Amino acid sequence: YFVKVAWAWTFWLLLPFIAVTTYQFAKTKFLYGPTKSILTVLRRLSALLVGTAVWYVCTRLFMYIENLTGTCSTSGRLSEPHRLYATKQECHQDNGIWNGFDISGHCFLLSYCALMIVEEVAVLEGLSIDQNSKLRVVINSLFVSLCVLTMIWVFMFLCTAVYFHDFSQKLLGMLIGLSAWYGTYRFWYLKPFSPGLPLPNIPLSSKKYSYSR
Repeated sequence: YFVKVAWAWTFWLLLPFIAVTTYQFAKTKFLYGPTKSILTVLRRLSALLVGTAVWYVCTRLFMYIENLTGTCSTSGRLSEPHRLYATKQECHQDNGIWNGFDISGHCFLLSYCALMIVEEVAVLEGLSIDQNSKLRVVINSLFVSLCVLTMIWVFMFLCTAVYFHDFSQKLLGMLIGLSAWYGTYRFWYLKPFSPGLPLPNIPLSSKKYSYSR
């Protein structure tokens, strides 16, 4: 049940982290005023709306494909008329087993969430905050929480890889997750009309991860 709401856990931890770090970076590094800093924060937070849309569309697509390709196996009596089931839910209501191509939503979502977290925490490379600041304690707490969450996602990804789905279903789910990450952070977010990359808008591959002190 924890992994089924993986996007909710990721969303609610990234929301304050992106808001606080983006505002601080815009104010101290770019010397933006309060209004422009808030607009920058809102623009970056729209990345979470994009992530929500990606999660919703992909999971609905997976369910549609499973219903489209599946058949229901039931243990009904021979005298009972054979019934056709349109969806997995209808099949389960009659205690049946639905056999369809079930793309691994876990592999998709866990890989996408982990990569998104890694991209967003890269902002710490250029953020400078006073050692004794309460804001630093808040940011560090959020950072540690996101790191722990990422380790949980990796562990659950491994559990899914070992115990659930066929190989092709897991591979396709993971590839869709990687494609969602690449299409946003490596392509769309580089464009002017997008949520943009985490400040200072430097791709993750060029960062050195040194939380400035």
